[in-house]
Amino acid sequence: MDTTAPHNAIADHYEVVVIGGGAAGLSGALALSRARRSVLVVDEGRPRNAPAAGVHTFLTREGTPPAQLLEIGRAEITGYGAQVRTGRVVHARARDEGGFDVHLEDGAALTADRLLVATGLVDELPPIPGLAERWGRDVLHCPYCHGWEVRDEAIGVVATNAMAVHQALLWRQWSSRVTLLQHGGADLDRGERDRLRARGVGVVAGPVSRVLTEDDRLVGVETADGATVELRALVVATYLRARVRGLEGLGLKVVQAQAMGQVVGTQVETDAMGATNVPGVWAAGNAATPFDQVVGGAAAGLRAGAAINADLVAEQTRRAVEALPAA
Repeated sequence: MDTTAPHNAIADHYEVVVIGGGAAGLSGALALSRARRSVLVVDEGRPRNAPAAGVHTFLTREGTPPAQLLEIGRAEITGYGAQVRTGRVVHARARDEGGFDVHLEDGAALTADRLLVATGLVDELPPIPGLAERWGRDVLHCPYCHGWEVRDEAIGVVATNAMAVHQALLWRQWSSRVTLLQHGGADLDRGERDRLRARGVGVVAGPVSRVLTEDDRLVGVETADGATVELRALVVATYLRARVRGLEGLGLKVVQAQAMGQVVGTQVETDAMGATNVPGVWAAGNAATPFDQVVGGAAAGLRAGAAINADLVAEQTRRAVEALPAA
C-alpha cells in the first residue's frame, strides 16, 4: 500500500511536521493524528535497521521485517489523516512570528507550529575492510536484537573501547564460543582477564585487518599478523552519531552520549518528554536516546506526541482566553 502523498497533496502549513518516519516518528504521528492534529511525516526512507531481517523484542511484532513494520505504521497514521512524504529536510528554522519554516530537498517549503525530530542516528563502523558490507547481517551490535539468531555460534567481539569486556561477557549469555579480538582500546588488566577466563571467553591479540567471507556469509577474520580466527558472527561497538544534518538552523543542543563512563556518540538533549532546548521542538527515538531499541523508540514517540498535543492545547486555550470579550 502506497501511503506517500504526492507533492501537490501537501498543504503549506501543518500543526506538526515530524522529521523522520521510523518507529519513533510514526508513533508520534499516530498519537497526534488521533488527537485530530494536522500532521506531515517527512522521511528519507533510510531506516537504521534496514539491513536486519527482522525487528526483535517488540511484543506482538517479533521478527517483523523492518520495512513491513514501517508500512503498517504508515497505513495506520494515514488512516487518521496524517500525510507522509518521502524526502529530506535540508533546512529548518524558527520563524520570528512563531512556528517553523521547513524546506525539503525537492524545493518544497512548509510551515509548522511544532516539530518532532525523529531522524535517528548513524552507526559509524570501525574502518575494517569487509565490515560494513556485513552490517546488520552477521556483523552485529545488540545481543537483544540479534543474540538469539546467533546462539551457540562462534562470535567475535571487536574491542574498540573500554566497554569491550562488558560486551564480550554479555554476549557470552547467548554462546559459550565467544572470543574477544583486541583490535584497539586499552590493554586488559588482571581483573578483566580473570573475568573473561572464568567465563570461558577467549582473547586474541592484535588488530583485525579484514573480515573473511565465503558464499555471502562471514566465516572469520584475519588479524594483522596473518592469523585467521574462524567465526560466524562479529560484534562491533559503533560510534552512535545523532542524525541532525539539515537541522542546524534550529539550534538544537547536541551533547555527548555516554555509557559506563565512555563517550560512545552524540545525542539531541531532551527532557523526559522529549522537549529540546528549542521551544516548540521535540525529539524522540535514537536521535535523542541512542540506546533504545525499536519498541523504546516507539514509546518515546508516543510521549513526545502527547507532549506536543498538550502544548498546542495550552497555546490554543491561552489565545481563546485572550479573545474573550471584556467582562
